[in-house]
Amino acid sequence: MTIFSVRHITSYRYVRDVDFGEHRLMFRPRDSFDQRLMEASLTIYPEESHVRWIHDVFGNCVALVDFSRPASELRFETWITLDHTPQVALDLKVDDAALTYPFSYDKDEIADLTPAMQRHYPDPNDEVGRWARQFVRQGRPTETGHLLMTLCYAIRESFVYARRHEHGTQTPVQTLQLRSGTCRDFALLMMEAARILGLAARFVTGYVYVPDRDGSTVLGGGSTHAWCQIYLPGAGWTEFDPTNGIVGNRDLIRVAVARDPRQAVPLSGSYDGDGKDFDSMTVQVNVTTR
Repeated sequence: MTIFSVRHITSYRYVRDVDFGEHRLMFRPRDSFDQRLMEASLTIYPEESHVRWIHDVFGNCVALVDFSRPASELRFETWITLDHTPQVALDLKVDDAALTYPFSYDKDEIADLTPAMQRHYPDPNDEVGRWARQFVRQGRPTETGHLLMTLCYAIRESFVYARRHEHGTQTPVQTLQLRSGTCRDFALLMMEAARILGLAARFVTGYVYVPDRDGSTVLGGGSTHAWCQIYLPGAGWTEFDPTNGIVGNRDLIRVAVARDPRQAVPLSGSYDGDGKDFDSMTVQVNVTTR
């Protein structure tokens, strides 16, 4: 067991006072057998704020924030502490019937898994389809675990991680053509590839622990992180981080899951003003151990 502490600060600055619309935050981790929330706090400026908590359609904890006065700065600071138990790939207990690909999901689970199995992005020339199917062995059985780990590691080894300040996520076709992207782009590419192969996949947003930020090769630290989960009979939703080649939840802190990345944006909202009123944004994330 490891105790993680996460400090996450997001600050927006404007050239004049502006009014703020409702903001939506996802920062509170999902409690589970492998991670248990111990403490959580949220500090907001301007202070005169009203916070309302809800569970979204995926069961994620969402804070809805309203503001009563204008300001030239908007700042969110969150602290969380949780205990975390690593689950590694060797511990996965996949049902015998699913050890070899292809396999079929149980009929009682299909209705719930179908939205996560359907392709979400156009691929007119089947570029992503051809790329995904190359990892399936021809003429001999393909081990399911080997297939997914190879797919995960292929993105880690063959694509270039590049920070991007623009909002949104690249389509899988764009990421495949560019051979570069952010953690969100890589997670979405692996999700779509898994769906092409008939597997259920969903998006995960959260944090990654980097043991040594100085000189570390682990990517995504210092900001929020993203990866994906694949549903495997017997093992359930299993973590795959193609940005870092991590299989299992080692060093990964889940905050929210969703069918598509746009449903799991860590922070979103609006302000009343012109585009020229916006000055800058800074994000700081520190993940440490006790």
